[in-house]
Amino acid sequence: MTRRIEINPVTRIEGHAMISLHLDDAGLVQQAHLHVNQLRGFEQFCVGRPFYEMPALMARICGICPVSHLVAASKACDELLAVQVPPTAAKLRRIMNLAQIIQSHALNFFHLSSPDLLLGMDSDPTQRNLFGLLQSHPERARDGIRLRQFGQQIIELLGGKRIHPGWVVPGGVNEPLSKAHREQMLGMVPDALAIIERTLTWFPPLLDQFSAEIQTFGNFPSLFVGLANHQGTLEHYDGGIRVMDSAGNNIAQWLEPNHYADYIGEAVEPDSYLKSPYYKPLGYPDGMYRVGPLARLNLVDRCGTPRADAAFATFTASHPRPVLSSFHYHYARLIEILYGIEQIELLLNDPDILSEHVRAFAEPNRSEGIGVSEAPRGTLIHHYRIDGQGLVTYANMIIASGNNNLAMNRGILQAARHFVHGTEIKEGMLNRVEAVIRAFDPCLSCSTHAAGAMPFHICLHAPDGSLLHELWRG
Repeated sequence: MTRRIEINPVTRIEGHAMISLHLDDAGLVQQAHLHVNQLRGFEQFCVGRPFYEMPALMARICGICPVSHLVAASKACDELLAVQVPPTAAKLRRIMNLAQIIQSHALNFFHLSSPDLLLGMDSDPTQRNLFGLLQSHPERARDGIRLRQFGQQIIELLGGKRIHPGWVVPGGVNEPLSKAHREQMLGMVPDALAIIERTLTWFPPLLDQFSAEIQTFGNFPSLFVGLANHQGTLEHYDGGIRVMDSAGNNIAQWLEPNHYADYIGEAVEPDSYLKSPYYKPLGYPDGMYRVGPLARLNLVDRCGTPRADAAFATFTASHPRPVLSSFHYHYARLIEILYGIEQIELLLNDPDILSEHVRAFAEPNRSEGIGVSEAPRGTLIHHYRIDGQGLVTYANMIIASGNNNLAMNRGILQAARHFVHGTEIKEGMLNRVEAVIRAFDPCLSCSTHAAGAMPFHICLHAPDGSLLHELWRG
């Protein structure tokens, strides 16, 4: 006989999911599964729409990272138009994408994960949340709010609103940056830098309290995948795909994003609406890989900005590369926030950033377009095909969080086998299993685009609660 434990819902994540653990008679965990039980289906209902609607439509996939989809969708549409985006427009897109990454990383670190880090994995669950953090560590909670505000205000100043801006369009952006808005953004930089630098002062010493979690939170060999450039620095907008193994060997470099289907496959499991992408040359599931801030740091030689390079050097001095423990996604997010702030400042000071030439116009010149960028949670791919009238006939998206699906499932199994055992299950044990998912920071509303049968379970109950009829499919 086996015993099944459900963690439902998984808390402090973006979206809806549950975890099931299967224990044997001895109380040892034999299986663990992450079940993502929501479906968005954007790939289907965009079919038949004009291609130029894709950026604004795809931004609606998510309210947490709409800019990520806006950028990837616009890049795919650039390919359909076969145009060269004006250099200033590409820089402005980079600024908005970095602002998105900053605000999203701040949300996860300060508000979703810090209750575990600052209050403890075993602390009272009624206090282990944002409200408890506001009471015990108000300065940390306020820092998170202000960093999110920094990113969101930049998005608003560029795009006109903080959520679902329609400013990034096929061929570039639809309005140049004004001098007043540039000065306003630059004026926000010093405060944001001060916040992230003091966070990078207090957080690393805290890691000594989490040695068991570091050893067991998704700490295993895997591939790492992300965009790369020829400078060996962080890349979030352009470049080729790099694949690194767990020993630090680059097993593939400069893979063409347009040919992603040659090296990335997508499997569908029956217990989740979240796809399971894998690296095709190694097959499924051996081709498991990780994406996101930790993967991006593993792939680079340095970040590319002075303060972030110093933080990166401190990180790598005490953590041999490639860093395998997914617990260190938290550390990687902080370094990327610092890099993002510095890079935004550099781009805003570029001599051409106020240029009014920010969009290239054309009719469709290709029937297929693929756009790839780095979202907060990892590599994001949008792929469209259109007919002669410019209507979408096919759409496929490989979402950043989905790329980590195989690793998240293996991570919760590893943590559960270490922390969950015996006949007495304590809340802190289960919280640690949830915390593995929070380390990856999945955005599940973005990610659920599974293909195939749509299982459902319908129960018809009488007024007295008795079951009259039950129907299953899938």
